[in-house]
Amino acid sequence: MPGKGSPKAKEGTLPDPSFAPVAAAFAGDGLVTSGMMMSSYGLKVGGKIFAMSHKGMLVVKLPKPRVDELVSTGKGKRFDPGHGRLMKEWAVVGSAGPDWVALAREAYRFVRTVAER
Repeated sequence: MPGKGSPKAKEGTLPDPSFAPVAAAFAGDGLVTSGMMMSSYGLKVGGKIFAMSHKGMLVVKLPKPRVDELVSTGKGKRFDPGHGRLMKEWAVVGSAGPDWVALAREAYRFVRTVAER
């Protein structure tokens, strides 16, 4: 993470305060990098995004069946990066949804496993 554990992105830009606990949960992981990506502050492992803050919501990359589960139970929605195409392996959850840190850890494990292949 920039500044060795600091949740700062670039030029003093801080992540959404609701995303700060997620960033802090990975601050000590040397495999995780952070910064601005896709106009949002996010976290990467193996050069791949696994979690980001977008318009006050958490966006995570998870296996499609897990995203389907979040959507079908009403705990999340599919992520649309803005061009009308819903992403099958990306879920968006609000602050009233599932625990963000737990979902980010789940996303980290998924993306790290995929990146190591």
